[in-house]
Amino acid sequence: MTIKDAQQTVDEWIKTNGVRYFNELTNMAILTEEVGEVARVIARKYGEQSPKASDQDLNLDDELADVLFVVICLANQTGIDLTEALKRNLQKKTDRDKLRHQTNEKLK
Repeated sequence: MTIKDAQQTVDEWIKTNGVRYFNELTNMAILTEEVGEVARVIARKYGEQSPKASDQDLNLDDELADVLFVVICLANQTGIDLTEALKRNLQKKTDRDKLRHQTNEKLK
């Protein structure tokens, strides 16, 4: 599935199952909540926190997919083509950081 396909699929899902998009502010709050759930999984799986009984069903792949879903919703409702936005963003990073990371002694 391409990013464009994902944007179309999410849009169709929202129109079919979700009735309509939540407003942008609500989706931003939902995105924050979903990122918090990713942090919870990471802290328990890769960090020093021990899992609680209620954490046993948390899956990083599902939580990351939730974040992606809401990001796609925000892009769709604000008219952003994520494929083009990502291309521009990668070019910006390449131009800005071309040598920065390669010369970073901390990364060697």
